[in-house]
Amino acid sequence: MLAKAGFWQRWAGTPMNARQIKLLNRLLDGFAGQLTSGKWAAIAKCSSDTALRDIHELLQRGVLVKRDAGGRSTSYALASPTSGLEVP
Repeated sequence: MLAKAGFWQRWAGTPMNARQIKLLNRLLDGFAGQLTSGKWAAIAKCSSDTALRDIHELLQRGVLVKRDAGGRSTSYALASPTSGLEVP
């Protein structure tokens, strides 16, 4: 719970929409598996284009990082506050 509070404290000044907040909370609560744009769209109940826009905004702001796999296997993780690497 402290990690979740610290995360939101760190990103308090970053503009985010309701979908982004919902999905980030899911990740912080221990999301099972890997987060893909398809899963984002299903959980947030939005189109895949909207999911990609949400993800790209968070990538640009440094909130998320793209994992190594690419193409259809592209997935995303929370960025580490200190190293810029993903949080397991």
